[in-house]
Amino acid sequence: MNTTVNIKNGVNIDQLEETIGAVQQNPELAKFEFRAKNNWIDGGHCVSSVKGFYGVGQEDTSREEIFTMECSHPQVLLGHDEAATPPEVVLHALASCLTGAMVYHAAAHGIYIDGAESTINGSMDLQGFLGLKPEVRKGFDGIKFTLKVKSDATPEQLENLARFSPVLDMIINPTPVSIEIVKA
Repeated sequence: MNTTVNIKNGVNIDQLEETIGAVQQNPELAKFEFRAKNNWIDGGHCVSSVKGFYGVGQEDTSREEIFTMECSHPQVLLGHDEAATPPEVVLHALASCLTGAMVYHAAAHGIYIDGAESTINGSMDLQGFLGLKPEVRKGFDGIKFTLKVKSDATPEQLENLARFSPVLDMIINPTPVSIEIVKA
């Protein structure tokens, strides 16, 4: 017997509906904890690794590989240009999450996405980071995201779906961050 898999936008709709139903029955399944380990190499060059995470009520061990991500700085910022800067990685995370949220939620609503590409820009004034002007924000003072989507849905529908992005929520709403320094 052949079973037809209900796929929209690369998303298995049957699995998505099962997941939503399971979380409605047991909200604890929706609690996740993601982790990364970061090692400083030199200057502004760092390497983070991720593998395990907690989700769906248990520690996940399905990943066979460790994923690594590097950050560095260009020479003009006293680095050696080994990798993207941390702010560029934040832009990547935001663009990927906005796009992914739109695609998943579009699929759940029966909306087909035939193509999507985006550009994202973040601007900042380094006077805050350099400690020259304490009143100047250290991070981005604005981010502009432009998403070109091939779909029958309206831009307003697609924007509303993209706004389900967890990374967008982390950026536009204050997220508590605790910092603990432990001497080695």
